[in-house]
Amino acid sequence: MKLRLGTSLLLALLTVSGVMFAQGMKEDVDKGAKDAAEATKKATVKTAHATKKAAQKTKDATTDAAEKTGDVTKEAAIKTEDATKSAAKKTGHVVKKGAKKTAHATKEGAEKTKDAVK
Repeated sequence: MKLRLGTSLLLALLTVSGVMFAQGMKEDVDKGAKDAAEATKKATVKTAHATKKAAQKTKDATTDAAEKTGDVTKEAAIKTEDATKSAAKKTGHVVKKGAKKTAHATKEGAEKTKDAVK
């Protein structure tokens, strides 16, 4: 009988300790899950903040580049306009000289023709 009582007590002790161990494991798992959730939340906030800052920097860099490109394009347009005006003036001058030479040569040719006909 003592053996049965001792075995029963041992069995009861093992059962109670198993239940307590399982409850301790459950608490550890719950705490681990909460810690992981908190760490994930913090990492998400940090990532969102870093992404926002990077987006702002990208926007600023893009705006600066667009302004510089606009300035360079404007300068190039002005230089092109000036070069075109200069070329037009030179072309006009050459055409004017050519017209004068042509008119003079035509006049001389007419006079020679007139003299030859006399």
